[in-house]
Amino acid sequence: MERQLFPVYDRASEILNALPGGILLTAAANGRTNTMTIGWGTLGMEWGIPIFTAFVRKGRFTRELLDVNPEFTINVPVGDFDRKILGFCGTKSGRDVDKFQELGLTAVPGLEVSVPAIAQLPLTLECRVIYRRAQNPDAIPPRFLEKYYPQDVGSDATGSNQDFHIAYMGEVVASYLLQP
Repeated sequence: MERQLFPVYDRASEILNALPGGILLTAAANGRTNTMTIGWGTLGMEWGIPIFTAFVRKGRFTRELLDVNPEFTINVPVGDFDRKILGFCGTKSGRDVDKFQELGLTAVPGLEVSVPAIAQLPLTLECRVIYRRAQNPDAIPPRFLEKYYPQDVGSDATGSNQDFHIAYMGEVVASYLLQP
């Protein structure tokens, strides 16, 4: 598979516009690879380098992988694609199912990180975690606490639940579009 390299900020609006509809974050460690749908994230500049910040709830399997191997890829759909990928990856846990096998996803080895890109969502950012920080619940406005962190919804629930997020700031070390 060919890669068309580009400076990350050349496609920033495309990445950020896709985010509310869902993109994938992929992590790998201990012989396991998992991808999950995310709808929150930021792309910016910190310490003079491009950064993608991903927010992962504490109870997620992806968080366990990131804590062992602090690398991830961001996989963004381009053009027509099978939207069931995002639905499946946003509702099933990698603890219980191999999403790559179930969906027939094609893993493409990373250029700079040990985590694969995904051919079906070809716009790819490869990231190395350079900073992580757990959310401080006391610093979150009450209206967001009630909506996104209901304490009566267990950690295993999809979407809003009692688990707070960890912000993983990843230095973008490669950005490209996969092409057949």
